[in-house]
Amino acid sequence: MSEYQARNPCPGKIVLVHEWLTPKATGGSELVVQEILKYIDADLYALIDFESTNPQSYLFGRKIGTTFLQNLPFAHRGVQKYLPLLPLAIEQLDLREYDVIVSSSHAVAKGVLTNPQQLHICYCHTPMRYAWDLTFDYLHSSPMGQGPQGLITRYLLHRLRQWDVISANRVDFFIANSQYTARRIWRCYRRPAEVIYPPVNIERFHLLTQKEDFYLTVSRLVSYKQVSVIVAAFNQLGYPLVVIGDGPELPQIRQLAKSNVKVLGFQPDAVVEQYMAQAKAFVYAACEDFGIALVEAQACGAPVIAYGAGGARETVIDIREHPEGATGIFFSSQTPAALIEAVKFFEASQAAFSPQRSRLNAAGFAPKIFAERYLTFLERSYQHHQTGFSSSKFYFPESYTL
Repeated sequence: MSEYQARNPCPGKIVLVHEWLTPKATGGSELVVQEILKYIDADLYALIDFESTNPQSYLFGRKIGTTFLQNLPFAHRGVQKYLPLLPLAIEQLDLREYDVIVSSSHAVAKGVLTNPQQLHICYCHTPMRYAWDLTFDYLHSSPMGQGPQGLITRYLLHRLRQWDVISANRVDFFIANSQYTARRIWRCYRRPAEVIYPPVNIERFHLLTQKEDFYLTVSRLVSYKQVSVIVAAFNQLGYPLVVIGDGPELPQIRQLAKSNVKVLGFQPDAVVEQYMAQAKAFVYAACEDFGIALVEAQACGAPVIAYGAGGARETVIDIREHPEGATGIFFSSQTPAALIEAVKFFEASQAAFSPQRSRLNAAGFAPKIFAERYLTFLERSYQHHQTGFSSSKFYFPESYTL
């Protein structure tokens, strides 16, 4: 049992709302949900739930409230196909019996309906990417963005953005998973957000100081992750690269890869952990809001070669900027040429990187740090809510920035 569970940060009845719970949803937002449920006694709601019937899940047998999307065809494969219905669905959750709503939101979870007596705290992993930052990527890469149906899709995304801004006003206090996300929350919603980095289970990964001669990337194989850029760069370099991950781009990545690139597809956790520990460096080309994989690689003592934007700027210490404390190297653009330059720089400066230093940097994102900051934020939010303070007047004298 968690040492924090007894703190009862918010008196009254608490509910946690997340977007969807399925065996394939195993990203950073789901890890945050799992961690939060260790610390607070809360009921759980989601648009769909296929985890409470999954014997391998920590939610197996748990009572979880859902929406009408649960019964729609192929919902178990994900509700993204029902995107226009998501705002309507989340608004059907009747949460009137709860005193405190905590949402874990990367799409619509923050849009639940509340009343003035209820406190709503949203841990925002990102404003909806396909409605904001990735709109044009989505339109250009999807058949739904082409031809006459493309006009309908553009209109639906326009309405989705309107709803997204309106629903942000249902949140009393925002938490962001990085400074980068906090800036995006301000850009989209004009709302301040406290930064509390998500928990990374660094104890799951073992520090290995003797590395093998290969590079590694672990990622979902979708367009914005830019794995094709990594493969194209290593095709030219000729250095050994291992690609782990599954997704719609898997066939394309396998076709692109030359003999020096090994594409393993999906792998169980134990295999991922083994490759993480053995890799000479971890390569990542996506612009992430936080990027848990970058911290996991550092927990293994692996230097990180990453696109220098987004959350990576907050979790990786670039050797060009801080030679004494470096844990990685940034490249400036999502192109094979920029990545090739960074890899060559790494090859020439490997001796400057310390596995122990990388592990120490990763320790700053341990679950116990997240627990303390998250629970403290809940406690103070509740106190301010009780005294009638608005979030615009909410101020913490302590800094939570690592």
